[in-house]
Parts: sequence; structure tokens; C-alpha cells
Amino acid sequence: MTIYLYDLVQSVTLTALLGSLNAVGSALGQNLLWGRIADRYRLTAKLVVMGETIAAMMYLIVFLVHKSLVDSQANFAAGLSLIIGLSVLEFFWSMSDVGWAALLTKVTTSGTRGRIVGILNFVALLGRTIGIAFSGFLYDNGQGFRQGTIFYIVIGMLLTGSLIMWATSRSVRKFESREMTLVQARNNTRDASQKSTSTIYNWFLLSLIIIVIGAACVSQVFLLFMGIPSRSGGLNLNDEEIGGVLIAWTLGGMLMSLSSGWVADRIGRVKVLLSGMVLAAVTPLLYGLAIDFWSLAVFYGINGVSFWAIQTVGFAFAGDLIPEERRGRLFGRYNAVMALSWGPAGLLVGGPLADVQVKMGWSELTAYLNTFYLSAAIVAVGTLVFAFRVARQKKKSS
Repeated sequence: MTIYLYDLVQSVTLTALLGSLNAVGSALGQNLLWGRIADRYRLTAKLVVMGETIAAMMYLIVFLVHKSLVDSQANFAAGLSLIIGLSVLEFFWSMSDVGWAALLTKVTTSGTRGRIVGILNFVALLGRTIGIAFSGFLYDNGQGFRQGTIFYIVIGMLLTGSLIMWATSRSVRKFESREMTLVQARNNTRDASQKSTSTIYNWFLLSLIIIVIGAACVSQVFLLFMGIPSRSGGLNLNDEEIGGVLIAWTLGGMLMSLSSGWVADRIGRVKVLLSGMVLAAVTPLLYGLAIDFWSLAVFYGINGVSFWAIQTVGFAFAGDLIPEERRGRLFGRYNAVMALSWGPAGLLVGGPLADVQVKMGWSELTAYLNTFYLSAAIVAVGTLVFAFRVARQKKKSS
């Protein structure tokens, strides 16, 4: 989509805007509407079914509008239709994110949540790898988007997932009915500990905001960094090698998704989270030390380990802190924070910082390395916030 969109609008900024507006649409939907609906009407599975179904229908509408503009040779307008259309789609699709988060927390216990989330993240990363492989084949110089092949496949998969969830939602409704009785009973016995947990959760979100911004702000810069010519001091990686580095990140994430939840269920989520955060702060410092494809792949693979340790265990940790009656709203906030990695961080922090340095006359290599150093510093600040305001407080309240 990124390559195709750039061909249409011929602007890096507008291309990056897609991920940013998607994140905004998702955050607004979850926090202003879907989270509140989930909590008020105790909906989980229904939100997933509705979200996937609405997304499928809107994908079809976005494609039809886009195709009509492409056929009229209005390429720039066709690109804007994708940016705006998919961002609006994300607003409605995010109801599924809220539903999944609340449902997953309901059907797991504190002792098993980390392991189950890890397995699901492994499946998601496996799907991402397969999707990347197929998308390269289906892209066909943009024809996969112009003719709708990619859109139709996505629509079919969304409707299939929606039907499967609809078919199993009866048992979920029975579970929700039983749980509502338990929640009402628990509400009568809540005390000051809920206020303490709420404070810990707010500090946890703040630390995550800082860490995600710091870790994700170099995503676009890193892609450019890999292609810097040898004469300019870069590694000059070709397309296949760049793909290999990105696969290393995914493989590291898959390994950590399978193991981190299991480990966290046994030694504690805080220890695993801190380890992931420290790795996230260290790895940007290593990119400039890479001497070839293999060393950079190892360093970026470690970064994948760190990100998915935080992603997997962070979800389980949030589930431990969030009370049943506020799952929709508070998971909406958590998902909004994680959505910062989609594009806003790079668009607002990493990209402008690198551009300013290049305009000042510094080499691209120096500008990119400085951006990596800033990334490490930002993540380190977030890690300190987590260590002193979350880990300590959680230990005291245990």
C-alpha cells in the first residue's frame, strides 16, 4: 500500500499520513465511542462481529470510489481517497479492537493470560509474514489495488472471521451473563485498592507513550538508513537484504511472543517488561555499529524481541490492572497508545529531526544515527518512568 500510494500522490509526507490518520481514527473510535459502548452494554463478541463486517463493507466502498478516480486518471485524488477512506474505515473497525481486548481478558485468568496472548501474537506475526509474501505476488505493479484483487481477498477474510465469531458468540453471551453477576458482586466489595490500581495504570500508560514514541520514531528513518550508499559510509543494502533485515525483526518477535508470556506468567510481568524496555533502549545504539547485512539483521532482530516482549506482556499487564466494568474504555486507551507505532511517531518526531539535520548540511548517515541516539534516550526516559512509578508502586501494592 505504501509503494502504491506514493506512486499516486508523489509525496512522502502524504504517504506517511495514512498510518498517522489510521492511528487517529482508531484512537478516537475506541476512546470516544466503542469503549463506552462495550462497558455500558457489556458487549465483546458482538463488537467484533460488527467491526469486521462493517470494515468489509467499507473496504468495498473505498475500492469502488478509488477505482472510479483511477479510471478517470485522477491519481492524486485517488490517493487521497485511500488515505481518507481507510482512516474513516479504521474508526469503525476499531470497535473490533475493543471487543477483542475485552473478550480476551474475560476468558483468560491472570495465570494464563500472558501465555495465551503470546500464542495469539505469534499467530498474528506468522500471518503478517505470509501476508507480506502474498502481497508481493498480488501487488503486480499496482494492479492488485487497481483491479481490486487485494481488496477482495481482504474483504473475504474479514467476512469469514466475522462468520466464525458470530457462530461462536452464543457461548460467549452465556459467559458474559455469568460474569455480569460476578462483576455486580465485586463492585459491592471494592475498596481503596482500586484507586491505587488506577494510578498504577495511568503511570503505565504514560511510560508506554514515551517508550512507543521513542521506539517507533525511527521506523521510516531506519528503512532509509539501510540503503545509504557505501561511498557515504552506509551499508548499501539491496532490496533482498532489506527484506531480510525486516524478516529478522519479525522472527525475533515470533520467538519472543511464544516465550515472553509463558515466562512472565512465572517470574512476573514487571521483570519481563523491564527487560524488553532496556533492550528497546539499547538496540538503536547498535545500528551504527553494524558492519554488514548479518550484523544489522541480528541487531534489528533483537529490537523485534524487545517490541514484542512489551506488546505481549504489556497487554497481559494491562488486563491485570483494568477492572471488569471499565475494560472497554481503558483498553481503548491502551490500544490508542500502541497505535502510535503505526506512523505518528515517525511523522512527528523521527522524520522531521532527520530532515532538519540534513538541511543544516549534515550527512544523511550522521543525521540518521543522531535520530537513533535520540530514540534510545526517549525509550530510556520511559523505562525510568516505568521502573520508578509503576514497578515500585506495584511491588508496594502486592
